[in-house]
Amino acid sequence: MSLNGLRSEFPILERVAYLNAGTDGPVPRAAQDAVTRELAAEVDEGRVMAHFERRFELMGELRTGYAELLGCTVDDLALCTGTSEGLGKVLAGMEIGPGVEIVTSDDEHPGLIGPLIAARLRGATIRAVPFARLADEVRPSTTLVACSHVNWHTGELAPAELADVDVPVILDGAQGAGAIPVDVVKLGCAAYAAAGQKWLCGADGTGMLYLAPEFREQVRSIAPSYISFEDASKGLDSELKPDARRYDTPALAREVVAFSLAALDVLRGADMSAVLARGPVLAAQLAERLEAHGHTIAPRGHTTLVAWEVDDPEATRDRLKEADVVVRNLPGTQYVRASVGAWSSDDDFDRLLSAL
Repeated sequence: MSLNGLRSEFPILERVAYLNAGTDGPVPRAAQDAVTRELAAEVDEGRVMAHFERRFELMGELRTGYAELLGCTVDDLALCTGTSEGLGKVLAGMEIGPGVEIVTSDDEHPGLIGPLIAARLRGATIRAVPFARLADEVRPSTTLVACSHVNWHTGELAPAELADVDVPVILDGAQGAGAIPVDVVKLGCAAYAAAGQKWLCGADGTGMLYLAPEFREQVRSIAPSYISFEDASKGLDSELKPDARRYDTPALAREVVAFSLAALDVLRGADMSAVLARGPVLAAQLAERLEAHGHTIAPRGHTTLVAWEVDDPEATRDRLKEADVVVRNLPGTQYVRASVGAWSSDDDFDRLLSAL
């Protein structure tokens, strides 16, 4: 399938300029078909041993796909319900208390802010600094850095110098995985949490968590479940799985996993490297066009997010929705944000600019 053919995989794009993958991506027809098949099998066959075997088979395939996307091994990747759960598991699982200093930015998503507040309640010092200065603000007293890979407000990239700091770096990859090329080894991060429902167009309630092998032993599994153990029949003598599977979320529904796997396969069918290359290029074109029309663009990197200032973000969002242009406002800011994917088109941009 070509990149041009990718657009036809998403029914909603036939009638809507859908520029909101930074919240939830458009749903491909193949995902709907996959859910229908799996649910039909559950209805017809019941949920007995074969059902669970199928569920674990699908989880294994999704894990492999996510690991390929992040450039890590399957042993280093856990399946979770989204970015927020992944970040929460890492920070909650670490030995954090008085004397621990966490450097973060002053422009983070609530999915990271929540675990940081919990760390502060345990006695840690949280120091928020400007996003662009994250690497510069690491000092001898700093224990770790926790921040976005791609700023969810502006589309700026975290400083590349974070790969060289001497403390673990935990990245919120919600606006990275599936949007831009991600190589967790080159990023030098200790952990990377991301979502399945955004740029990967999968189901709500799916996501991934990468933990570097040398960092993993610093993060205990805070709520081990049946699937966390090598052999759960050993009761209190049961041992956790030796790899990142010990951090898997307890119960991902079979049909939900099938949804996300089918969506991932659609993107891989169009050549994932081409998908990841095209989105940022299209976003840069949209930013140029918006600026040419007199709009003030937020500082951004080579990413898939484009935010611009308006007087009334909520009213602008609603007015655009009436014109079948889907974007979002960013609470607490004057920004409206468009999320551009490889499936976006010049026609989408024309409709946006016309509606503005």
